[in-house]
This record gives sequence, structure tokens and C-alpha cells, in this order.
Amino acid sequence: MNLDHIKTFIEIATVGNFNRAAENLNITQSTASARIKTLEERLGRALVVRGNAGCRLTEAGHRFLHYATGMQSLWQQSHQVVALRADYRGSLAVGAQVSLWEHLVVDWIAWMRGKAPDIALRIEADYSPSQMRQLVDGILDIGIMYHPRHTPGFAVEKLLEEKLVLVATDPRELSLQWVEDYVFVDWGDVFQSEHSEAFPQMETPAVSVGLGALGLQYILRNGGSGYFPLRVVQPMIEEGKLFRLDGAPEGRRPAYVVYRSEPYDADTQRTALDGLREIAARTTDWE
Repeated sequence: MNLDHIKTFIEIATVGNFNRAAENLNITQSTASARIKTLEERLGRALVVRGNAGCRLTEAGHRFLHYATGMQSLWQQSHQVVALRADYRGSLAVGAQVSLWEHLVVDWIAWMRGKAPDIALRIEADYSPSQMRQLVDGILDIGIMYHPRHTPGFAVEKLLEEKLVLVATDPRELSLQWVEDYVFVDWGDVFQSEHSEAFPQMETPAVSVGLGALGLQYILRNGGSGYFPLRVVQPMIEEGKLFRLDGAPEGRRPAYVVYRSEPYDADTQRTALDGLREIAARTTDWE
């Protein structure tokens, strides 16, 4: 199966139009059509349906898109590994959620450059579900995430635990009034369970968000309260922009590292994990 065909299919799936995909790839529209036709013939299924407004993927096309993306990524990774300079003995691909970069990943990169300068590093920012797929597909070696999925062949280890505190944009007491403009942030299963236990009588908040940065931005702009990581809001508390609610229970948000039980390069993985554990243990900003 030609990788140009895969690349063309992914581009068409992304833009939803043969002509625009062909322009983006600097090929003719007929070439794009021929590549898709070849894919369909080899798979024995129609992947794309044309329409007046462009095109859409068939059910088979949607199923194939996941594998096509994985094949393209795996090829890019293998190319990087094979093309390593002679002074590198190996490479390591690591995924991490963006919120963990500043206080963990950046320091870990520096740690690895000092401890294992002959290992080339590739770091990706992504969410838990995508990281798990890439780990299974062999695109990532290590994933650092909040919501791991226990999968055969992979170890899941708790790396750190963030402290979540209840803050508001004005001084107030922990009473019914603080709920009026409360923004519920979904920090994961552990937090949801603790939150329900701490506030069993709370009605559904008017605003619920799945992204902490969005919730924080909202209350800073419009006023309100919510739970956020202490390491994030501490500077704002010191500046008087936010206020902790005395007596409010604290929440927890654990983060995990996921890696192969039988890695391709056990020594490199061991070194990388040692560095992550050391940095996570010595970082006080989680608390």
C-alpha cells in the first residue's frame, strides 16, 4: 500500500474536498481520485462518497481513517529512528498533556539531555485517549496522562497527584452563596467522586466545563468560583485576583505514566522513567 495514497486519503478526510486536498498536496485532482480508487480496490470497500458540497467518508472510510493515521505516524517515526545521526544510539517518543509540560516535561527533557545525551527525544502534546492509541500502535514509547486505560502489555503507574483548591474572584465564606456562580470543572473520576461526597446536596451547576483553562478564564473575566490546581492559582491568590475559600475540602487529580511492560529498549525506558519519577517527587508545585 503506497504511503502517498494514505496521505491523500487523510488529506481528503480532513478537508472534505478532492480539489482542495489536491491543491494542498500539490497534485492534480485526477491523481487524488486515482489514489483513492486504488485504496478502495485493494480494501474492497468504498471509502469516500462525493456530493455537491464536497465529499464525506463512508462508514468503512471512518474505520480506515484511524489505521491510516497510525500508518502515517508510524512511518514518520520509523524514518526518524532509521535516520538517526551516528552519535545517537536510540530514540524515545513521549506523549504528555499540555498542562504537565511546564512543571514536569521541560525539566525532564533537560534531565534526559544530561543523563542520556545519546538518546534522541520526540515529545508530543496530546490528550489521554489519543496517547493510549499511539502507545498501542507503537508510535509512542511513554505516555503521561490523567486518564489511562489499562491495556494488556502496558504498565500504568501513578506519577504524581495535583492538589485542587476551591477559589473565588472575591472573598466569601463556604456557604450556599458560593454555589450561585460556581463553575464545575471535570478533573476526572477521582475528583468527581470526592466532589460528590463533599457536596452531596449540590444541584447541577449552571456552568460545567471539561477544560480547566476555560473555567479559570471564565471566572476571571466574569466572576465566580471553582476548583483549580493550586500550582496554577497560587500566583493569582498572592496577587489578590483569587481567594481561597476557608474550610473547603481539597480535591485530587492524579497523573499517570504508561509504558510497555516489555519495551523495545529497556535501558532507555528505565532511564526515562527514573527521570520522571525523580522530577515528580522533587517538584513541590503539585501541592
